Amino acid sequence: MIEVSKQMWMIKQQLDKSTLDIYLYDNIASDSYDWWSGETIQSETSAKYIKEVLGNSGDVKFINLYINSYGGDVKEGLGIYNQLKRSNAYKTAYIDGFACSIASVIPMACDKVVMGVNALMMVHHASMYVYGNAEELRKAANDIEVIDSSSCSSYLEKAGDKLNDETLKQLLDNQTWLNAAQCIEYGLADEIAGKEENDNIILAKQQYSQFIKQGLEQNNPRPNVPEQFNKNKTNAEKLMQIFKNENLEGK
Repeated sequence: MIEVSKQMWMIKQQLDKSTLDIYLYDNIASDSYDWWSGETIQSETSAKYIKEVLGNSGDVKFINLYINSYGGDVKEGLGIYNQLKRSNAYKTAYIDGFACSIASVIPMACDKVVMGVNALMMVHHASMYVYGNAEELRKAANDIEVIDSSSCSSYLEKAGDKLNDETLKQLLDNQTWLNAAQCIEYGLADEIAGKEENDNIILAKQQYSQFIKQGLEQNNPRPNVPEQFNKNKTNAEKLMQIFKNENLEGK
């Protein structure tokens, strides 16, 4: 069993080594540097770290990716996306809380995206800090548009015909928060956790009720009244008719 567990990021390979669970519960970030100690601080949410994990996990058949993140470094996120995309394992992303910014792009590499009923995804245009003269600022604007298109291609590939360029642009322009149902509508998610089970339970109850009803009808069939007696009046109807006739005669 391989288990790497730290503050907000955990990777666990199950005992049979066929399934790899990855918990992404922090901002996506590259390695940092401690200026006091001179040491490099390894980021557990970097593309480099994921590369090591995937390389050490062997020939896994399934990868479960659990996400609750505000996003972070686009470079690292795109690196993680493409590493997952290259993996031959069947990949399922579970949005447990937030999947914002670049953290909403990473699950697009998975074969299936499952969202909690109260989970949220936030999409927006790529952004960057920039300083410089007019030419440098113009170049930065052009560069960020190219970077932005990379994220757009990931959403569109996952969504298929459920999302087009124009609608995606509107979502990005508005820095849109999407709930689970909206993500399914736009093709950014495939399933709401627990909903399929609830639907199956409702269907089972309906089928059971129908089964009981049919059983009761079979065990207690309605009597078939001969056609010649269909027009015969009941005793109550006969008494009512006599009472009505007596009243008419009394008048």
